[in-house]
Amino acid sequence: MTTATADKTSGGIAGLVRFMTAAKAPTLPINLSAVVGALVAVITQSVAWSLPFMLIALLLLAWQWRGAKAGQVEIGTLVVPRVAILLALAVLALARDTSDAALLAAVVLAVLATTLEPTLAAVARAGYPVTSNLPGLRTSPGRIRLMPWVPPINGAVVAVVLIAALTPLPGWPALVAALGGLAALAVAGLRGLQTALARRRAEGKLRSALTSYEPVFAVYWQAAAGTSYQLGMWLPYLERLGKPFIVVVRTRVNFDEAVALTTAPVVLRTALTDLDDVIVPSLKTVFYMNNAIRNCHMVRYEHLTHIQLNHGDSDKAPSYNPVFRMYDKNFVAGQAAVDRFAANGVSMPAEMFAIVGRPQVEGITLARGPISALADPTVLYAPTWAGFHADSNYCSLPVGYDIIKALLARGATIVFRPHPYAANSPVLARECDRIRGLLAEDRKSTGRAHRFGTEAEKTMSVTDCFNVSDAMVSDVSSVVADYLYSEKPFAMVSVLTSAADFPKEFPLARASYVIDAHRKRLQGLDASLDEMLGSDPLAETRRSLKRYYLGDFPAESYAQRFVDEASRYV
Repeated sequence: MTTATADKTSGGIAGLVRFMTAAKAPTLPINLSAVVGALVAVITQSVAWSLPFMLIALLLLAWQWRGAKAGQVEIGTLVVPRVAILLALAVLALARDTSDAALLAAVVLAVLATTLEPTLAAVARAGYPVTSNLPGLRTSPGRIRLMPWVPPINGAVVAVVLIAALTPLPGWPALVAALGGLAALAVAGLRGLQTALARRRAEGKLRSALTSYEPVFAVYWQAAAGTSYQLGMWLPYLERLGKPFIVVVRTRVNFDEAVALTTAPVVLRTALTDLDDVIVPSLKTVFYMNNAIRNCHMVRYEHLTHIQLNHGDSDKAPSYNPVFRMYDKNFVAGQAAVDRFAANGVSMPAEMFAIVGRPQVEGITLARGPISALADPTVLYAPTWAGFHADSNYCSLPVGYDIIKALLARGATIVFRPHPYAANSPVLARECDRIRGLLAEDRKSTGRAHRFGTEAEKTMSVTDCFNVSDAMVSDVSSVVADYLYSEKPFAMVSVLTSAADFPKEFPLARASYVIDAHRKRLQGLDASLDEMLGSDPLAETRRSLKRYYLGDFPAESYAQRFVDEASRYV
């Protein structure tokens, strides 16, 4: 059983409800409802038996397409349920011995319009922008928004046909609606063809435009949707190098996200051979933010210098993955990152590393004084997500509600900022909702200014959350190493091992108050929180490990170390 399947199973009724109403999840129930309704209509020719299934399918379709105005509807999706409903309606109409030719013509035209959508989707993909912000090459930035209104229009046609087929009303309104759907399809198809031709022209000019632009380095980024923070955290510091550069992405989703983050040229290269066009004579270096599988497509250009920046420093297993050996240089925050590889049996030559600090921490403010002197401390709870594999699931959210209750009992004001990926799991999303509900209730009853939801997760940056807090509870995560810069106390939740063994596996825990949540059973919570918010005996240990993990650079020019080192290669 996969992690996602386990989540849906263990989530019970609440998980099922969340699954049924999630933005992408209704595909299965929509298909089932529509197909079952069509089969029932064919077998029984009964409106009473088949109509409920078709109505359920249509309602779920409407929910799925509620974001049409924001361009969230994907053309060519959910064709099967719409065609199934239309065919069922034709069967029911014929069973009533109707001779309404207009109604039957509406069904035929609606089926035609719906089944043509995948072809239109192919046209849309062919017309996706090849680049944005590149001088000398005019292309439309951002995602294609030609088609989002076509599926809802065709879905509305299905609803009109349903009304005409199951009531005494005449069929001509349904025919008019079906003709309107075909007209919308034709308009979208024309616009899609225009963009496809523009894309083809841009492809022919891309190489010469890039050569004229003369980029010195490239930022290569491929990641799952919603991971733009990986790119966003490095762009401001790469821009400080003062050299022309390009951002190379491999998916349309990443193209949209990158265009929203930078004014530098963004180039979409989906196929392996497409990358040849961006390897222009001026290009010297490529920077990477993660170890995505398709990084090897770019690393194969051996005359370039390939530098891995990574998107965080932590004691997690991915931070000492042997795949780091395929880069020419690995920029790391401190000596701890270098030693981590050796401690875990991964042989890495010393010359492959460059200690550059974590420039992203330059805006983090230091502790305002001993925490024991603060009457009402603010505590940040920043749990990580479940990871892709069971052996990297360091997430404390299953016990997070109890941790927050214990902090509230100590008079703490809470900032709750879960990892963005927590929303992808019904189980973790439910735990986040429970915590938000608890904080909302406590804010109402006590007046404490808890920060959570949109404020903490969207409006505030991670650095903002760090700076308003006096202490933090987190998991094995890169946010812990970054928080170390503040010299404020923090606790780490031990999920995969006991508290006694935790510091052996995750050395940063030597500066942390450890909360034992092994096997999802909280132990020693009160003692850890009392020390963290009270006498804080680990204050000096944190200051020592700060240099070990984050480098020993002057605070006033901390980020300059990265800029100076990167400049050597560009």
